[in-house]
Amino acid sequence: MLSQPSRSVLPLIGALFTLYIVWGSTYFVIRLGVAQWPPLMMAGIRFLTAGIVLFSFLAWRGHALPTPKQWLAAGVIGILLLTVAEHQHVPSGIAAVMVATVPLFTLCFSLLWGMRNTKLEWAGIALGLVGIVLLNTSNNLVGNPTGALLILLASASWAFGSVLGSRISLPAGPMAGAAEMLVAGVVLLVASRLSGEHLTQMPSTSGFLALGYLIVFGSILAISAYMFLLKNVRPAVATSYAYVNPVVAVLLGIGFAGESLAPREWLALAIIVAAVVLVTLGKYLFARPARVQAIDSER
Repeated sequence: MLSQPSRSVLPLIGALFTLYIVWGSTYFVIRLGVAQWPPLMMAGIRFLTAGIVLFSFLAWRGHALPTPKQWLAAGVIGILLLTVAEHQHVPSGIAAVMVATVPLFTLCFSLLWGMRNTKLEWAGIALGLVGIVLLNTSNNLVGNPTGALLILLASASWAFGSVLGSRISLPAGPMAGAAEMLVAGVVLLVASRLSGEHLTQMPSTSGFLALGYLIVFGSILAISAYMFLLKNVRPAVATSYAYVNPVVAVLLGIGFAGESLAPREWLALAIIVAAVVLVTLGKYLFARPARVQAIDSER
């Protein structure tokens, strides 16, 4: 039998594994899915189904239902966070690297609410911008500027929604994620309809498996794991998925989809990952010892 410490640490390991591996793998699975599903339609079905399942489960467990004001707030955040462009004709690893810029955008948007960034964080932002410029001049994105712009806009939207979401009243716990997915799913399906998306043929078994993976693992489990980590570990640990996901996505794309990265793209990957690590963990990695700080304060 497992000891009490082991039983308490296993959920944390499981949650981190879910964020690192599962969210990192969704970029590869999305690429498989959009080969058979229209992108907005697939995203709409994904989030609406996941939202219905999670909302029903929480309601059955007696979780407090959102108030009208909370529904409105969750709708705004859900649209900002989840109505992102599913990348077409962009390698999954490249898309993941670009999405990893979310923490950099988050720092910039935090200025709107008077939150000052440290010199270390500004250094991370500057380094990240270098990586973005380098990546967007690579062969994989020069031929698809629209795809690159959509992914960057999606990253900025996610970042703005994250900053705004911490400052408005949302449903408690995982109910916030359920409400956000419900609203985003409806909006995406409406957008799919208005844009004229339609199935040219019924997706194959692999298409339905990709959609099912995104619903169960990429949405319900991953969001629940993220909420769990936010309550049980430091925010720096919970958000560390931002620099692990690109590595996972790149390796999966190379290993299973025949993708390849040019030397410039490998350099951009290293720069962006370093920038996000600097922004996310810099104050912990480069913090001065407490003794030194105490001596300085006495002076």
